[in-house]
Formats: sequence, C-alpha cells, structure tokens
Amino acid sequence: MSARSTSKDASGDNHKGLTSFALKIIALLFVMVGTASTALLQPRLGDLNTADMGSLTGAILTDAVSWCAVPIYAWLLVNGFRHTHSAGWYLGRLAVLAVVSEVPYDLATSHRVFDMGSQNPVWGLCITLVVLIVLNAFQGRHDVASWGIRILVFIAALMWIFMFNVGLRLGLVNEGLLTLAFALVFWLLPARENTMMFTAGALGALSFILPALGVMLLHWRSGREGYPAPWVRWVFYVLYPLHLLVFGLL
Repeated sequence: MSARSTSKDASGDNHKGLTSFALKIIALLFVMVGTASTALLQPRLGDLNTADMGSLTGAILTDAVSWCAVPIYAWLLVNGFRHTHSAGWYLGRLAVLAVVSEVPYDLATSHRVFDMGSQNPVWGLCITLVVLIVLNAFQGRHDVASWGIRILVFIAALMWIFMFNVGLRLGLVNEGLLTLAFALVFWLLPARENTMMFTAGALGALSFILPALGVMLLHWRSGREGYPAPWVRWVFYVLYPLHLLVFGLL
C-alpha cells in the first residue's frame, strides 16, 4: 500500500527551519527529561500524596517536559505516513519498537518488569497509524458504509488507548489520546498552515499547556529531512528503548 498524498505541507518552502532530524533530536531530549524524572526523581519523593509541595511541583514539571514531544512525534508520524511506500512495513516497524520498549518502559516508570498501569506511548503511534491508514483508504468517499468504518475504527482506537492506559503520565495526561488528536489535526489540515498550527496550539494549551511548546517548534520546521546519512534514521529506533533501559536500571 502506498500512502503518498497529493496534499502539500504549507511549510515545505521553509529551508531555514528545523529539519525532521533536528525535530527528532529535540523530541527525544524532551522524552529523556521526562523519563529521568519518572525513574530517578519521583521515587525519592515516596508517596506523592504526602510529598512536600516544592519537590512535588519540580517532579511534575520535569515529567511534563516529555509532553512537549507528543505533537512533534504526531507530526513526524503523519509526515512519515504520507511519504512511505509501504504503510504496512511502517506499522510493522513501530509495532516491533513498541514491543521491544515495553519492558524498559515498565522498568523506568514503575520499576517493575511488567506493569499494566501504563503502556509505552509507541503503542499510541501504532494505533494512530492504523486510524490514518483507514482514513487514507477511504479518502474521497462519503457513502454511509465508509463513514461507518471510519467511526468504528476511531471508537476502537479510543477503546484501546483507554483500556491499556497508553502513555498515561501521572494519572493526568494520556499521551496516546493526545497523539491521536494531534495526528488528526495534522492529517486533516496539511495545506492550511496557520489554521493547522492554531488548532494544534489550542489543543496543546487545553492539555496542560506544555504540548503547545512542541507545536511552536513545529511551526518553525522546514521541508527537509536533514539526516547526515540514511542509516541515522534507524538510530532513533534504538535510542528510545535504550534510554528507557538505562534509566530503568539506574
């Protein structure tokens, strides 16, 4: 299946902005700060309900830095889907990454090898990609059957996200739900840059404000990938579970 779209990214002529490579580095740094908070800072507080306000605020704010990465990863997912030659292969890569990352994620977030309290947010990318595949398959169709399938897939995606607590942070923010929401905005409004960024920014502001920072960075993006070598894109598939494992073991 080819997911190439004729829709044009309105930022494609901005050659001085942030490349996809730079955005991935920034997003990974955001995630690493959040992981460090979850794995190293929060355990020192003990019971969060009895922690002093200063320490609790610091732990929450550092954890919340990772939320800035959500709109960036959502945009990278949509952009990658638009340019992939095989949506199935793309989904397969993300699914493998989600499976590999699950134990390191549990170690870093709950200090257990297996924990159902929160699943790693890569699952949110997988679920969102399935929704995008369906939307792309029925693009241009407005019959009752196609709309019924769209609605059923969307409801199923929400059920999976909430049932398995995909990317649930501090019991407050569901990164899986935010990923789906941001991706839909980026998918539906690719040629309307200002409307797309304003809508995404409003969504970020409503979801504890910090994701709006990620949207601001996206507004400064360029149309270039910017990888120093083709193999570098695969490094990010390794760095995500690796950093989780390191913090989990620490």
